[in-house]
Amino acid sequence: MAETPEAALTPELTLLEGTTVVEIGSEPVQAAGRLLAEMGASVTVVEPRYIDHLREKGWGHGKAVASAGALPDLLASADIVLYTPYDDGVPAADRASAPQAVWVDVTPFGLTGPRATWRASDLGVMASSGNMYATGDADRAPVRPAWPASVAHSGAEIAFAALTGLASGRPQHVDVSIQEILMIANMGAAGGFLRRKAKGARAGASIGRTREVWPTADGFVSFGLRGGKARVANLQTITRLVVEAGIDGAEALAERDWTEYNHNTVTDDELRAIEQPIGEYFSTRTMSELYEIACDTNLMLAPANSPRELYASAQLAAREFFADDGRPARFAVVRLGPPPPSDFRALMPNSWASTHESQEGGAWAGTKILEFGSGAAGPIAARYFAEHGATVVRVESETRPDFLRIYALGPNNPHGLEGSDMFDALNVDKLGITLNMKHERGVELAKRLAFEWADAVSENFAPKAMRGFGMDYDSLAAERPDLVMISACLQGQTGPHRNYPGFGAQGSALSGFNFLTGWPDREPVGPFATITDSLAPRFVAAGLAAGLLFRRRTGRGVYIDVSQVEAAVWALTPWMLAYHLDGNAVMRNGNDDTSGRARVHGAFQCAGDDRWVAIAAWDDDDLERLSKIAGDDVAEWCSTRSPLEVAETLQAAGVEAVPVQDFADVHQDPQLRHRGHYVRLKHPFLEEGDYERNGFRLSHGDGGYRQSAPTLGRDNAHVLGELLGLSGPELEELEEAGALA
Repeated sequence: MAETPEAALTPELTLLEGTTVVEIGSEPVQAAGRLLAEMGASVTVVEPRYIDHLREKGWGHGKAVASAGALPDLLASADIVLYTPYDDGVPAADRASAPQAVWVDVTPFGLTGPRATWRASDLGVMASSGNMYATGDADRAPVRPAWPASVAHSGAEIAFAALTGLASGRPQHVDVSIQEILMIANMGAAGGFLRRKAKGARAGASIGRTREVWPTADGFVSFGLRGGKARVANLQTITRLVVEAGIDGAEALAERDWTEYNHNTVTDDELRAIEQPIGEYFSTRTMSELYEIACDTNLMLAPANSPRELYASAQLAAREFFADDGRPARFAVVRLGPPPPSDFRALMPNSWASTHESQEGGAWAGTKILEFGSGAAGPIAARYFAEHGATVVRVESETRPDFLRIYALGPNNPHGLEGSDMFDALNVDKLGITLNMKHERGVELAKRLAFEWADAVSENFAPKAMRGFGMDYDSLAAERPDLVMISACLQGQTGPHRNYPGFGAQGSALSGFNFLTGWPDREPVGPFATITDSLAPRFVAAGLAAGLLFRRRTGRGVYIDVSQVEAAVWALTPWMLAYHLDGNAVMRNGNDDTSGRARVHGAFQCAGDDRWVAIAAWDDDDLERLSKIAGDDVAEWCSTRSPLEVAETLQAAGVEAVPVQDFADVHQDPQLRHRGHYVRLKHPFLEEGDYERNGFRLSHGDGGYRQSAPTLGRDNAHVLGELLGLSGPELEELEEAGALA
């Protein structure tokens, strides 16, 4: 019998039913509005000059359109207003006209600060973030994806910012900086500069020392040679495949003990000997052949998909991801808990403010989240809530710690499992406990936390894991029907490839971001820090926020199934629709302007070592202003000046120009310092660190961080003792029994 897609089981009732949104803004706001509409909000776009653009790009689906004359009435009754100030293409709107609303202003750099008035498109904000500097090939200019990654990242975070405003139970003014949103795509690299002094580097088709993107007979695949317990089986599988294929040099793989392999400590010669036979194996097979092998063997390999492969995907088809018009139909699969009473809608409050008292200590104060998982997609999502006051309890195990802890092991790390900068960055301000989930009493404690304490459970394990613990949604909801739960694995909980293993690099390839990033005459590259790892958490956070607000209003639970790959493809909706309409797939193009509107659009080398500035002239007026200053040869003019001098000169003349900042630059960026982007805290092993805030600020009850990420088991006594009520002797007994290992 064919598997029934869970999408077909989604009830008519929606998470944000009764929520009214007014949208007056540019593309990041349009993406946010569509996400809120998809979750059930009533979204009205006010007389956009870009209505055809909205439809063509897919951001207009599910929205109503009103004239500017209707704006006063719409604002007077809105729960949320999404707005792009200073944009000549949108109607002017006054925040005082919606005193009851959560008003969200979205700008490149935030509303105040030394660079608040700077002009910046996707090119400029990507340049400002450090991400562009570290993406591409060392011998060429830094690059950004050919389709605007800033829109992909911003849409979901803007939606989460609006829902966070609602969670506070009071009117809010929310100030969103797209630059700050993009900073989070660096996975802590900018804040980490304080400790590591690493400014970043372009590694081309590699991640660190090891090759990540490989040519095949008809394209490219992503396959990592990094070590660690989670990758041992992967390396053993590729060894078997290469040996069975009779590839010369396979002995370099067959003779290696992969359980002892550490990509940080092997020599360059060893790496080249490992890479050679693997590269030959890949080069004689097609992308589809290799992906079929990967799905059959659980090999962590992924094709660098274009829209053609995505529309043909058996996994996406099984999950009914695409609508008939080619549009990604949803970012997540939603299942509601037990049905409400028949008069449910009549019982719903008229105002969001009436559902929750205003909180001291952050908009999500009082919310309790139990978190399972590893890496980035789940942990970053939960960190959004921790920043704004929620209590997040992170469950780990000393015997199977987060793989980010393991990745940090090496000769330059004297702190062992406590020496991971990335784990610290992604898990700041959480509580941490250790439970042995292979021990029945460890699982019992985890279930007690879910049943007796938590409002929500968040997890990003592979689909089998939570079922193996007896902690999948159906099992938990049988005891706790009002529980909110979200899962965020790579390809979702259903479909033929649901158990396919992989990390963010594979997600970047599967979703199309590799295909979009780099130079047309070279291998594709992943955007720095593997984009599904940094992109999917924003969708997870938005979905979890909607689920928590739904429970708050109705007392009803919900389960949300997020596929990291689907979230990334959803964020590329315009790219997919462009292919669906004309069959042409936009691909990596360096820094050329995909829209074809720009007169000048690129990164220009400046004076100094590997220093660049991003410049865009969007029309004849821009071009005239640029030419008056730089003459006919922009590259020559830039080459004798610093990036900041170029940027300040051109911005003063009204031309978009932004330094391509490395991680040293962004660590000292005056705009980010003005916004309080970095919060300095002390870690017990790593000493002081700069922890990065997310991309928005609230006018009332704004958030922040209070303590560094937890060391292993740091909060066992507090969580299990004070929150669950276990006595000291009981904790000692559990420790001796191995349940807390």
